[in-house]
Amino acid sequence: VQLQACGGGLVQAGGSLRLSCAASGSFFSIARMGWYRQAPGKQRDVVALISSDDSTDYADSVKGRFTISRDNAKNTVYLQMNSLKPEDTAVYYCYFYARGIFWGQGTLVTVSS
Repeated sequence: VQLQACGGGLVQAGGSLRLSCAASGSFFSIARMGWYRQAPGKQRDVVALISSDDSTDYADSVKGRFTISRDNAKNTVYLQMNSLKPEDTAVYYCYFYARGIFWGQGTLVTVSS
């Protein structure tokens, strides 16, 4: 499985970004996918996850602001991020779990105050 993430960038506080992660290979329809993030000097933490049945889980810090979704026809998972805050600044990593754990290369999100 290979994961290609994109959509990061620089945005002002209160703005929005949408991340996408396209997966190649098999098992996308049964995979649990999601996003983690890692800020400088901090550990990598879960942001949002979506299962094959479209059930979702969010970190408390992003509930009500971020929305995760998936398109099985395109083998792609999305993270819509609204009302961004400076503390959302991090490298965001796409996560794929099916017959093993796979990570995307990371995309940088910078939120200026």
